[in-house]
Amino acid sequence: MEKMPEWFNKPIPRSGQFRESEVILSSLKLHTICDSGNCPNRVDCVPHDMAFLLMGNHCTRACTFCSVNHHNPEPLDPDEPMKMVEVAKRLSLTYMFLTSVTRDDLPDGGASHYAETINLLHENVPSINVEVLIPDFKGDINALKTVIDASPCVLGHNIETVPRLYREMRPQASYLRSLDVLRNAKKLNGKMLTKSGIMLGLGETKEEVIETMQDIKDAGCDMFTLGQYLQPEAGAHDVVRYVTPEEFEEYLYIGQDMGFHGVASFPLMRSSFKAEYFYAETMKSISSSNNQSKTI
Repeated sequence: MEKMPEWFNKPIPRSGQFRESEVILSSLKLHTICDSGNCPNRVDCVPHDMAFLLMGNHCTRACTFCSVNHHNPEPLDPDEPMKMVEVAKRLSLTYMFLTSVTRDDLPDGGASHYAETINLLHENVPSINVEVLIPDFKGDINALKTVIDASPCVLGHNIETVPRLYREMRPQASYLRSLDVLRNAKKLNGKMLTKSGIMLGLGETKEEVIETMQDIKDAGCDMFTLGQYLQPEAGAHDVVRYVTPEEFEEYLYIGQDMGFHGVASFPLMRSSFKAEYFYAETMKSISSSNNQSKTI
């Protein structure tokens, strides 16, 4: 492997650096994907841009790019939705990013748990926007509808990589099924923003990336992210190549030309990174496009 490029030099969070949020999360027994996924952006996101992890810290799938525990999942905490309300209040959040482990052991994949959490947040923190990054729910459209009916401002589902690498990277997932999640979300609620993203540096070609971007756009996706894959722990899939910032910028322009309302493409981009800002900028873009259409 080539040496990690200089554009990844970032300060490493020190123990106790984010004492307030650490104490709150510990006292409520809540998790974030920031910690569970060993995200390199933690120093930039705590406390107000954290990505909260629902339904425990043990996933029923074993994707080779992920560092989340792949063991028998814990029972759902029935108090977790209200705990999310508590952390939102204590941290004075105006935007909350929720994701989860995949829970194939649950009848609805945890969709009702998502919905309860979103609904309680809206009821108890009326000014908050809630974005969700969901698993595929095994393609269950009723589970998807359960989440959408709770009215998140953005519903995200990541494609993660190009079709050729799915068996290697996501052996328990399906490329076409994930596209269907995005497509069906738009069918269920055409006004809700949808979001997806892929990782680069896993051995994909430029042509494969562009074809995947087009597939995601054709599924009706509004917002799209590209970021560099970084090995989160020993034993996870190796980094095949470090994609340059210039290449990421090229994909940014390609995505804009395809018609995505929002595109974020740079090495350290992650689905949850500065999600509130990305949402606001996308809404501005949509508003501007609508105004231009009215004048034509």
